[in-house]
Amino acid sequence: MKNPNKKNVSAIISASWIFTSGPEDQLLSDYAVVIENDKIIDLVSQKKVFDEYEANNNYQLNNHILIPGLINAHTHSAMSLFKGFADDLPLQDWLNNHIWPAEKEFVNSSFVKDGSILALSEMIKSGVTTFNDMYFFPDATAEAAKELEVRGNIGLVVLDFPTNYATDPEDYLVKGFEFRDKWRNEELITTSIAPHAPYSVSDEAFSLINTYSEELGINIHTHLHETQWEIEDSIDKYGITPIQRLNNLGIIGPSLVAAHCVHLNDQDMAILAKNKVNIVHNPSSNMKLGSGIADVAKMLKQNLNVSLGTDSSASNNRLDIMEEMRLAALISKGSSMLPESIPAKEAIKMATINGAKALGLDSEIGSIEKNKKADLVAIDLSTIENQPLYDPLTTFVYSSSRSDVSYVWINGKIKLMDKKLINMDEERIIQLAKKWQRKLKKI
Repeated sequence: MKNPNKKNVSAIISASWIFTSGPEDQLLSDYAVVIENDKIIDLVSQKKVFDEYEANNNYQLNNHILIPGLINAHTHSAMSLFKGFADDLPLQDWLNNHIWPAEKEFVNSSFVKDGSILALSEMIKSGVTTFNDMYFFPDATAEAAKELEVRGNIGLVVLDFPTNYATDPEDYLVKGFEFRDKWRNEELITTSIAPHAPYSVSDEAFSLINTYSEELGINIHTHLHETQWEIEDSIDKYGITPIQRLNNLGIIGPSLVAAHCVHLNDQDMAILAKNKVNIVHNPSSNMKLGSGIADVAKMLKQNLNVSLGTDSSASNNRLDIMEEMRLAALISKGSSMLPESIPAKEAIKMATINGAKALGLDSEIGSIEKNKKADLVAIDLSTIENQPLYDPLTTFVYSSSRSDVSYVWINGKIKLMDKKLINMDEERIIQLAKKWQRKLKKI
């Protein structure tokens, strides 16, 4: 018989440590998170939680740290099918001579759906619960996200040139807004306008995008200052850097989510800081493509909101925000020669609450707080590679890996249990990837 004094809830997750990543950045020991349906309704000491609640599902996660779901703030999910396809090439060669020709031949709705399923499965196993995407055929990406029940911000991609998806900026926007209208009531799906980059989108298109962004109150997601070539090309054509050009067009502002920002002079940095732009740091992709190293320590000193992204599997090979988190901290320490640069706690915030702020979702996700969505990840710190354990936060950032991710919840639903995907056929997903591999190997 149920105790009438207890409240029945959906789940109670008890962990050795809980890092809230909220305003107080609390590290709680021997606490429990109480979930009702899709929301966190309480954080209670394990000694008291069962005096106040009883649950349909109880998880006792000893030697685990529970964190907010990780946020991949810049990616191109479907490009997972290009993983390893054109490695070890400079960005412009990689794009112009390999990726774009392959996209012209193969990218369609089926390619995007299958590639997104592959990507999102990998992300769940890596502790990612929210992704910020930019690619063609957004319906297919959204369908994959809905099928796997992953939270996604889907970009309405815009380019000046034709692709298999659309012909010109107006066509991209028309199709994008049709997608937005179709999916506007889907809880896990939000949207942004996603002009590819300053070198692939005209002033006229950016002006139109800015008008729509202001009228509809939605973010703009773009690549910005990724390579030195991009800046030199802009100076040749416009006489100013891409940031200065976009600032003149009204694009630079708090609604902008700018991926990369590797090469910034003092004037560009000042423009970003003054306008409170959201920056997404992609350390693995930047290094793999030889793009350079972003000065994240300087960005943080300017109070810029910096989150983390993987970019696509085609330029990274891993959709692993834990790896990006570790690299971000280590690269900043090495390049600044300041070991205190990006401490473990700050790195975790870059992977959680900062990404939520960039997407305008920080009232719902990004931290473990009452009334926020139950997007949670549990990492096993009992393994050999995590011993000895003096500080769970530094152990998590510097020692653990995505293979230590044991449990993942999205919107209160368990998606990974004991390191196994729930309600997903991993063999089927592998076969989807192999089907496209056979096709791509022929070109």
